[in-house]
Amino acid sequence: MDPMTFSIIRHRLFRIVDEAVITLKHVSGSAITNEGHDLMVSLYRADGSLLMGGVGFLHHLTSAAEACKSIIRRFAGRIREGDVFLLNDPYTAALHTSDIYLVAPIHFDGRLVAWSACFVHVYDIGAMNPGGFSPQSTDIYTEGFSSPGIKIVDQGEIVQDVIDTMLNMVRSPEMVMLDLRSMIACNNVARERMQALIAKYGAETVDAAGSELIRQSEMLLRARLQELPDGQWQSRQYLDVNGETATVRLTMTKSGDRLVFDFTGSSEQSRHAINCTKWASLGGLFAPLFPLLCYDITWNEGVIRPVEMIAPEGSIVNCTRPAPVSVATVAAIQSVNNAACATIGKMLAASDRYREQATSVWHANHFAIFKFGRNQKGGFSIGILTETFAGAGGARSFGDGVDIGGEIPNPISRMANVETVEGSFPIRYLFRRRMKDSGGPGRWRGGTGGELAVVPHKAPDGGIHYVISGKGARHPMSDGLAGGFPGAPNRYAWAKAQDAQPDAGEPVSWGVFPLMGEDALYVRWNGGGGFGDPLEREPGRVADDVTRGVVSTEAAEAIYGVALGADGTADVAATEALRAGRTRQRSAGRSTP
Repeated sequence: MDPMTFSIIRHRLFRIVDEAVITLKHVSGSAITNEGHDLMVSLYRADGSLLMGGVGFLHHLTSAAEACKSIIRRFAGRIREGDVFLLNDPYTAALHTSDIYLVAPIHFDGRLVAWSACFVHVYDIGAMNPGGFSPQSTDIYTEGFSSPGIKIVDQGEIVQDVIDTMLNMVRSPEMVMLDLRSMIACNNVARERMQALIAKYGAETVDAAGSELIRQSEMLLRARLQELPDGQWQSRQYLDVNGETATVRLTMTKSGDRLVFDFTGSSEQSRHAINCTKWASLGGLFAPLFPLLCYDITWNEGVIRPVEMIAPEGSIVNCTRPAPVSVATVAAIQSVNNAACATIGKMLAASDRYREQATSVWHANHFAIFKFGRNQKGGFSIGILTETFAGAGGARSFGDGVDIGGEIPNPISRMANVETVEGSFPIRYLFRRRMKDSGGPGRWRGGTGGELAVVPHKAPDGGIHYVISGKGARHPMSDGLAGGFPGAPNRYAWAKAQDAQPDAGEPVSWGVFPLMGEDALYVRWNGGGGFGDPLEREPGRVADDVTRGVVSTEAAEAIYGVALGADGTADVAATEALRAGRTRQRSAGRSTP
């Protein structure tokens, strides 16, 4: 193919995805979509294979490909121009029921030539608990409406009886319909732009460009893998729920131009809704792989081919129906994501050429807190605390992580403005700020997480309630690298009027709780992992961290071995003596039987 034509088509495919994302955000009325960017848009070939992965939560790129393939199988002979299909069954392709996929065929001259697919976390799905995360569910049957594939637009016309049936099963049907309309509009834009591209260059030329893109991506990733050392790297993640701890174990093997992710040894599927299906696990391991190993490679089917996943059936990372999975995206899936990020980071750190691209685990523990109840205007509202999308950057081999710096699997994640939340819910923020000592200590410090506290404000019913699906309060999940420490764990507290500070309240983590009267909800989220030995951090950097309020004086001395003078600067002589003592203690500890 003419290189210029190929380059133009490649860039046009990128722009089609970008424009579809913008459409999705502008039409949606949900803060989780247009503020938190809990979304994804991608293009797929006629056979459902990934053609052009878009931004948003990257877990969905491979799962949406399976959704397209499932629709192709289920509706063979009944796929027509202008159709749109809905799929949200986790045991078919979706991550959990709240993440609805709308997939749409793209035709040209009467022939199926491609697919577009998108998802958002819908406002509500009719689960046992409002908002979709349903910690009280014990099986998939109480986790809301679920479909392995249904047509909601037939040749350009909405199938109203199907839509009405779905809306009859959810809270706030008008907001759920707005979610659906935003995705329909997104797919319409993708279809129109793809048809315009094909009209200009021809279906055969565009398809040939897609084939070449996939070939190049596979070739480039295999070449990069050949440059990295062969070996095995391991990671473990612990999820604690109601006093029970589940484990995600990963052994990543790199041999030649192949990567194998083996989750053998992971816990059996849980009675709690922290499980995930095999398609979700596959998405979870690709979510960090795309940006860490393929940052300069087009994300498509070619990247998937050199990778194999082993996930034992009946385990927490490949559960069997009817195990509950509504909390999967912030539980088992995120632990798969963290474990993959950790093992990829270890592999990169073992390479002289790629060491500078190694990173510790970033924001490793989403907190899923959905507020619900009558708002200050008398209407009913459901919504997530979007601060979970603010994240925290993991430390790199050459620098600190970014404070409240997002996360690896979603390059565009962010949190809503305080005013946006206070305008939609009868609550008031007492504070929202960086969390001291949350970033993992190391030669390079992990980025800090944050903390917040909210109270009821002008609530018609005296307050609201919230659904919390929290884990990671017992075990830190943001692993450090090369001797770096993990980021601090999460904490959730129900503070009462008599508590001196919000963070001194009663720990809560799983279920439905009130936020009434003079109650306060306190939340802190984890920082990123550190990189390298904390005793090797430049004392001046530690002193600066203390001055800026991101590291405490106590941690500076106890963890970093830095003694601070009265003026706040590092005392060089005292620091050298302190660190020498810490080193002797370590040596003595290693020599102790």
